[in-house]
Order: sequence, then structure tokens, then C-alpha cells
Amino acid sequence: MAIEIHLPDIGTDAADVTEILVSIGEQVEVDTPLISIEGDKAAMEIPSPKSGTVKEIKIAVGDSVSTDTLILMLNPNEEDEPDKIECQAVQGEKELDKPNIISKELYLPDVGADEVTVTEIHVEVGDQVEIEQPIISVEGDKAAMEIPSTHSGKIIKISVAIGESISSGVKVLVMETVELPDIKKVNSAPSSTPQNQDLRQTSDQKQVQQSIKKTGGFVENQEFAHASPSVRRIAREFGVNLANVRGSGRKGRIIKEDVQNYVKEALRVLESGDSGEGLGLLPWPDVDFNQFGETETEKLSKIKKLTGGNLHRNWVRIPHVTQWDELDVTELEALRKKLNASEAKKESGIKFTLLVFVMKAVAKALQKLPPMNSSLSNDEQSIILKKYVNIGIAVNTPNGLVVPVVRNVHEKNCVQLTKDLRDLSTKARDGKLTKNDITGGTFTISSLGGLGGTSFTPIINAPEVGILGLSRTDQKPVWNNDTFVARLMLPMSLSYDHRVIDGADGVNFLNLLKETIVTVKEELEAQ
Repeated sequence: MAIEIHLPDIGTDAADVTEILVSIGEQVEVDTPLISIEGDKAAMEIPSPKSGTVKEIKIAVGDSVSTDTLILMLNPNEEDEPDKIECQAVQGEKELDKPNIISKELYLPDVGADEVTVTEIHVEVGDQVEIEQPIISVEGDKAAMEIPSTHSGKIIKISVAIGESISSGVKVLVMETVELPDIKKVNSAPSSTPQNQDLRQTSDQKQVQQSIKKTGGFVENQEFAHASPSVRRIAREFGVNLANVRGSGRKGRIIKEDVQNYVKEALRVLESGDSGEGLGLLPWPDVDFNQFGETETEKLSKIKKLTGGNLHRNWVRIPHVTQWDELDVTELEALRKKLNASEAKKESGIKFTLLVFVMKAVAKALQKLPPMNSSLSNDEQSIILKKYVNIGIAVNTPNGLVVPVVRNVHEKNCVQLTKDLRDLSTKARDGKLTKNDITGGTFTISSLGGLGGTSFTPIINAPEVGILGLSRTDQKPVWNNDTFVARLMLPMSLSYDHRVIDGADGVNFLNLLKETIVTVKEELEAQ
């Protein structure tokens, strides 16, 4: 007797048939996609609830269908006939334990980052989810990803919220699921072995690497890929060429999970450095330097590895602009020497540097140009203006570069700033900086004046939007509308995030520094 297959509840009043995925006489199994439909909210595939041979198709492409519409007729398989099914059921009762409904907690797996932010929740309480169905989306420092369900069942509680920061092991949700019975004795069909899975994973990795190498060249025609409209929509969202994706569905059909796995592997390949071709770069050369002479390998310190990763990220992701100018510090340097001589007589232990005076001038300039003291929001749609001024000072230590932060520079005088800077520099060189000492900065100063050089391109310390580089002071001839006179000039290199700061504001900030440094000098003279 033929089996009628009806359209299940699809959550909408009506939908259009966009594709018929089977033909008359074709053998289908349970969960084999039968048709693709598209409604107001989503496109989806309708799977078969039964196995059998397609006898008659009752709808056509373009038809409008709704819940309970007759889709097609199936002739049941011989092994599914009632007498055999009953026999198998009796046999199964003897061999299988009765399934139990249990509560299952789902936790965030290891995502390769210390902390990620929940950006989207794809399910609601009461939803029925399947294994590998996405339940939440998260975003970390390296990538954004969907977290799939490890079990099938009904959602009874969601334990996270959008915008929440979570880490590996945090409970995401709770579901009711069926505890499957032991079917080892009944099901003798060969399962996917670890060896087969490893072979499939290796094959996928090679496939992704090969397709990445094609980027920028000839793109194969993805119109011939065997995929439904919903899968094609997902591929378009991720920019995936379906011609490069291997389908795991029936007859090589590409399903949603194939696209998701392809994207995950592509991200892994690019982030691990397995291939640089995805960015249009040549692969990093693997050179045996010993062929040219004697070598020695030295491990990078933890600080250098962390700093290197942050600098690389900031340089690649932030559109840098660097502007150069000079600051006349002739009178300020003379005042500094005078003040230091006075402090030496008092044996106060205070020794002023030009850096401290520049810090105070920078704080005043930041208050006059608030965007330079801001951060770009994560969605890049707004800037966060900070009412405080915390300046990071790049310090070179035996283990690498660190940036301790002097807090509330705008509220402190030069004596207090000198003490703070001295204490932080000592802690940095002794490796005793705490988390509070290196966080919360709003702007950074990198001073190479003690080492030399005339200018450089400092890299912005994200999420800040600006950094000021200072080089070695030098006596230069400066025209004073009458003659050339020798002036002590301090070279400045200002790098800023061009998404937040335009060229005019960059110049304005350097001009403000020339004004505020005079104000700092006058305040020192008045003390």
C-alpha cells in the first residue's frame, strides 16, 4: 500500500516550491531531502519521514504549498511491510532497553580563545534541535563562529545572553533528549571508523588548501554544484564558491554542514599559516639557513610572542596614517635642567624628563580633541569618547616590549607623573607589572629619544586610535623671520586610525601639542 507524504508544519502559512529533489522510481531513505521550499522567513529542505520508492509526485516547482499538502506517494520497501516490521519490533523489544528522557547540559567547547562574546542565539526555549544544528554564534579575537549542538532534543533553558562574554566550559543551554539504547547487537551495519574520519578530514583539509590557492585566479562554475537554494544562500553569505565544496549528501549533494565545515577549515588554514595564498601572498619560505653557515636557534620570550601577535593584528586590521612634525623644546629643556638642579639640592629624588612634560601636554591636547582619546565600537558604527586620560608608555625590557599605563594624567602634576613613571618603569624591568598596570590606556607614547633616530612609524595599540612616537632631540637652524637661529627640536611621529581620525584632525592634534607644551612650561615656571 502506497504511503502518502505530506508537508509538515513549516512555521508559515504558505511557501513556494523551488526545487524537487527526487524523481519517480527513485529509492529514498528516512531524512532524504524531497523538495526545497521558500517562504517569507526562510528557505528549507523537506526530508522524507519514511523510506521507499517514489511512486508519484503530487506537486510541481512554483506551486504554493502549506502545512499538510500532499507532496508525493511512496511504495514501501519490502522490509518495511507490516508483518516484518512487527516481527522486528518484537525482536527489538528483547534486545533493546527502553529509551529514557534525560536532561542534558550543553557547554561551550574549546574555541581556541580565552574568551568570546555571544553575538547571536539561534534557538529558543521549546525548539527541537538536531545534532550539529547551530545554537549560538560567538566572536573572539581571531574569528567568529557558530557553535553546533552536540545532541538532539528539546530546548528547556538558555543560560547565556547576547553580548555576554563566555569561556570554554560555560553552560550554554539545557535540553531534554532521548538516551539512546544499546543497539550494537541489532545494528550490524559498518559505522564510520576513526580511520575513515581521519581520511575524510585530511581530504577536506587538502580540498580547502587547494581551493584557497585558486583565489584570485579562475573560479570554477558553481552553478553546476548540486545544492538547494537555502544552501546556496548560506554559501553567498560566506563568499564560498560551491564548486570547491565536496558534498556529503546523497549523490554528492552539498548540504549546509558541508559549507559550514568548509568555512571552518578555511579559517583554520589561514590563521595557522598553512597557506598565505588566500590573502594573495606567497607562502612563507622554508629555508635551511645551516647551508649558508653556522646558526643558533633562540626561543622567543612569552612577552615577545604576545606582543608580536598583537602588533601584527593591529597593523593588518587598522588603516594606519602617520604624520611627522617637530616640537621646539629649547626653553623647556633649559627649564628642565634648572628644575632638576633645584630638586637635586633638596635631595627629593625627583628627576624630570622631557617625556613627562610631553605626557602632560598630550593629556591637554587629548581633552581638546576628544576623538583622539576614543575607541571604535566593535560594530564600527560609533566611537566611545573617554572622559579620562590614561597614557601608556612603551618600555623596552630584557624580555620584550611592554606598555604600562599611567592613569589620570590630566589630573596630576609633573612631580606625581615623574614618580608614577619611575615606579612603573621599575616594575616593568623587574617583570612585576600587574594586570591593572597594563590595562585601561586611552593613548600611547613610544619614546626612542634615548636610543637615536629621527622618525619612525609607531603601531597603534588597539583599541586605542592614536600613538605618538618621540625621537632624539637635535639642534637645528630655524628661520625666525630675520635670521637662522639654533633651536632644540623634538621629532614627533603620530600614527592614528584613519577610520576615526582624518588627516585634518591629525594635523590639528600636532598643532595642539605645540600650544599645550607652552602651557606646561608656564605652569612649571609658576610653581
